[in-house]
Amino acid sequence: MSRRAVAVRIEGIVQGVGFRPFVYGLATRLGLAGLVGNDERGVFIEVEGGSAPVEEFLAALTGDPPPLAVIERITTGPAPVTGRRTFAIAPSAAGGDRHALVSPDVATCDACLRDLTDPADRRCGYAFTNCTGCGPRFTIVRDVPYDRANTTMAGFLMCADCAREYHDPGDRRFHAQPVCCPACGPSLRFHGPGGSGAAGDPLEPAVRLLREGGVLAVKGLGGYHLAALAADEPAVAALRSRKHREDKPFAVMASDVAAARRLCVVDRAEERLLTGPARPVVLLRRLPDASVAPSVAPSVAPGNRWLGVLLPYTPLHHLLLRALGHPIVLTSGNVSDEPIAYRDEDALERLGGIADAFLTHDRPIHIRTDDSVVRVFRGRDLPIRRSRGYVPHPLPLARAARRPVLACGAELKHTFCLVKDDRAFVSHHIGDLENYETLRSFTEGVDHFRRLFDITPEVVAHDLHPDYLSTKWALDQDADLVGVQHHHAHIASCLADNGVAGPVAGVAFDGLGYGSDGTLWGGEFLVADLAGFERAGHLAPVPMPGGATAIRQPWRMAAAYLDLAYDGDVPEDLDVVRRNAGQWAAVVALARRGVNAPLTSSMGRLFDAVAAVAGVRDAITYEGQAAVEFEQLADPAVDDAYPCGLVSAGTRFAVPGVELVRAVADDLRAGVPREVVAARFHNAVARVVADGCTLVRKACGLSTVALSGGVFQNLLLLGRAVTLLEERGFTVLTHHRVPPNDGGVSLGQAAVAAAMAANSPIRGVRRELSQARHTWFGGMSETGT
Repeated sequence: MSRRAVAVRIEGIVQGVGFRPFVYGLATRLGLAGLVGNDERGVFIEVEGGSAPVEEFLAALTGDPPPLAVIERITTGPAPVTGRRTFAIAPSAAGGDRHALVSPDVATCDACLRDLTDPADRRCGYAFTNCTGCGPRFTIVRDVPYDRANTTMAGFLMCADCAREYHDPGDRRFHAQPVCCPACGPSLRFHGPGGSGAAGDPLEPAVRLLREGGVLAVKGLGGYHLAALAADEPAVAALRSRKHREDKPFAVMASDVAAARRLCVVDRAEERLLTGPARPVVLLRRLPDASVAPSVAPSVAPGNRWLGVLLPYTPLHHLLLRALGHPIVLTSGNVSDEPIAYRDEDALERLGGIADAFLTHDRPIHIRTDDSVVRVFRGRDLPIRRSRGYVPHPLPLARAARRPVLACGAELKHTFCLVKDDRAFVSHHIGDLENYETLRSFTEGVDHFRRLFDITPEVVAHDLHPDYLSTKWALDQDADLVGVQHHHAHIASCLADNGVAGPVAGVAFDGLGYGSDGTLWGGEFLVADLAGFERAGHLAPVPMPGGATAIRQPWRMAAAYLDLAYDGDVPEDLDVVRRNAGQWAAVVALARRGVNAPLTSSMGRLFDAVAAVAGVRDAITYEGQAAVEFEQLADPAVDDAYPCGLVSAGTRFAVPGVELVRAVADDLRAGVPREVVAARFHNAVARVVADGCTLVRKACGLSTVALSGGVFQNLLLLGRAVTLLEERGFTVLTHHRVPPNDGGVSLGQAAVAAAMAANSPIRGVRRELSQARHTWFGGMSETGT
């Protein structure tokens, strides 16, 4: 029988996911000879044997790969026949231009869970059980190729039993780099009252402390968490007070899907997310009686119809939940606005005033990584925070970058993004980039990604806002700089998320972003592709009295809007006026004079204003709180809307937000229930979205719409806007791989920088837009749509 030899190169997430054992087993089953190994690009294979078995081998590589493998590219070519008779795993090769990908951290698999509970297994009850199908990856890797020596497990010498598994091609722990057992691996430790340094199982005093109402710091995969019994109101309230987190909801870890269903409604798409390998926090609709049920204390998510729920994703979590028998609050180990603690000494210092005790271990975490947060929209993922379980999986770009790019992201919900060729590596969640700690986390993360993926940026993209720490850092870099307008980055992010280049009608609604004219934007209709944009319309600007103070005190936005809506004669019987009577006149005066009152077209600030007018909240303790609570107030059964005609504003159209505020105030004064008022407002904004996009289509012929910005985390608004747009024949792009909020801005910046050198279809659309501007309204103030 004639022999044939083939060389195979496989790129993608194929290291640390059991790909070499899979190839080894496949080749030996088919009686083929050769070798398989890891290198800086991925996996290389040389295989030889009969022509039919070789063909079967090549087909099976893509037909039945390991579950965690993500194959991006396979190339094959002829190789010389060597006469080999066996198949082997070759030593990993290093050097050269790196293209190998690193797997995200993966939740404990079912096989390891069986080991964890089998009294006959040597890993029974062992908190660091893992195999090629699960366990730590990104958080422990220091370098590539992904071998034990390049991870934080390098300091743990494998015992004879683990080494035997590691070298046995028939074992599921074959070349599992974090493989370990109680005899040779990391160990748990308990530090705190009643158990520090004591002999015995460290879980016992930890469980006892939680049952007695204590707050426990737990070292996880990507950093420390703070835990308390979810049903224990004094414990949760104490955690909230010590963490300085007044109202923002906590996440709850439940033992399994059945336990999650005792708290919330869980549909099939949400169950898929809860039980998948990424194991994010999933935002679920609470059951009607969940707020008073003994399993969730009121302070877990005050006044919130939604609850962030996640299932255990490490053996330690499984052991802890099994021993407790109750859900726990599990929140990031930090004080509000700080990055999550992940180094042991730092955690003991920073969390010592919050936690009553620590459950820790001696496996180092190389890179801090917060939990991801996702919700479901129309059966698809809608990320709120993309981090553990997803990072550092790259996203493909519609247009490859000619030169390596670093995008520095925004200020809030910060991420950065590195691009090489057509791969965009969006970072883990850094936090709000407002202090030295988060800035250091950003720069350390950039250094790690550059080393891991062998990227030396030649282009650095940044936000236009001169006061952002990320912008200031970018301006100090030795590279070509590209400033990207914030809302263009939002739309480009949505385009990149959907693998398209545009042009589209882009709607970017958020809190604030620095406009290309130096004012504060946030309610934008753009005609955009990846390489450029034109501003077609926007929310009519209003003063923001007190500047940043108006963000923290939404009633100030209400004052500015109401003063304009009623021509200075604001009815004194409005509750928002009575509640803030002591400062009302001074704040209105600020707005009228324009002193410390910058103009803004922000849709987020309009939501703040109507939330304050409706009595939802005059001051906030976390970003977007007033809008979140206003959404939850709305009655979804209400389908009528306030009128809001688009008007000509020079060369653009404008959305008169004052009309909506006046309608809200008039309804409230007439005794209309707040739930109806909130729904009518949401419906009105959805119609504004559809009307604005219809104008753009008339002008430019664009029938695809991209929706982005933090306001579109509002599922009521998003759902109704998408429905209206689709009814009018639009194709609608929404986010499903990166967040619509500022966590996705870095991807947009990177996509813009990568595309700017290419020819842009937006140029022709700009001409059409310019020609249409003067005929859009035909002398009328309303769209007529």
